[in-house]
Amino acid sequence: MDTRLPIIGITMGDPAGIGPEIAAKAMANPETYKKCKPLVVGDASVMEQAIMIAKVNLRLNPITKPSEAKFEFGILDVVDLKDVDVEKLQHGKISAMAGKAAFDAVKKVIEFAMADEVDATVTGPLNKEAINLAGYHYTGHTEIYADFTNTKNYSMMLAEGKLRVVHVSTHVSLRQACDNVKKERVYDVIKLAYDTMRDFGIENPRIGVAGLNPHASDGGLFGYEESKEIAPAIDKARSEGMTVDGPVPPDTLYSKALGGQYDIVVAMYHDQGHIPLKLIGFKWNEVEKRWDSVSGVNITLGLPIIRTSVDHGTAFGKAGKGIASEESLINAIDYAVQFASQRIARRKGR
Repeated sequence: MDTRLPIIGITMGDPAGIGPEIAAKAMANPETYKKCKPLVVGDASVMEQAIMIAKVNLRLNPITKPSEAKFEFGILDVVDLKDVDVEKLQHGKISAMAGKAAFDAVKKVIEFAMADEVDATVTGPLNKEAINLAGYHYTGHTEIYADFTNTKNYSMMLAEGKLRVVHVSTHVSLRQACDNVKKERVYDVIKLAYDTMRDFGIENPRIGVAGLNPHASDGGLFGYEESKEIAPAIDKARSEGMTVDGPVPPDTLYSKALGGQYDIVVAMYHDQGHIPLKLIGFKWNEVEKRWDSVSGVNITLGLPIIRTSVDHGTAFGKAGKGIASEESLINAIDYAVQFASQRIARRKGR
């Protein structure tokens, strides 16, 4: 029996945000090392600072490649890209230096995964404005991964507890999102959802597909996308043996999924999928004016490598204070481990 723990490459995210400190907190949790061999990709001086901010008992081990890592609890292995001047770094501030460092870490961890030097990748939060200020014109992690892995057919999946949602479109205007609801794309996303759930160990996944319009157009009263674009995609998927329901009115779909009717949901656009996930995973405490919980995982489907991520941003308002929660990062590591373990098992012919 192969008991090898998967190697997980974790990017530090934007060094001016909470990414480095939540990475330090996750590495200070002994449970992390029971399920995987983690290493951070970023800047050693930033991670040294993060250890102090997070007030955790870790010793830094700067390395140049994963094979040099010790993977021992109490030691934070960090692939040191040496691209941040911590004397100039300002927490909570957008800068080209921070954007470049965040981008460099993502690019490097992709290279490691493509070369099979890590089994999965987990990304800390970056700031889109910062990476664009640094000259890298991407709308987010998903697009960076797609570009550097030469992937054309991909999608974003969010997961929190029993609810999993994959998107037909994400970072586009609402007008463009409506235009992107085409039967070919809807079918591709259904297939991505199906394959991902199979990879996750669900033999016959049940897929619920949202409508685009209110009440899923109510028989054509409020639009035509359901009948002309979404239903044909569902019919094609069913003809191939997939268990697919829809188009389901979006206002009831997520309650059914939470109740256990579906293993995964296909949303038509960004907010249709993000709002219900964050309603479940993000808990605001009005009395103390803070988030009690910020949980959830972002997963990119269709890639040749595994990528999971926190489902929150850089939280510049909290950065440098040591108060940010590592909950979402630990959830992302857990998902990465599950996917990586499945792949390792398949390679062994089991």
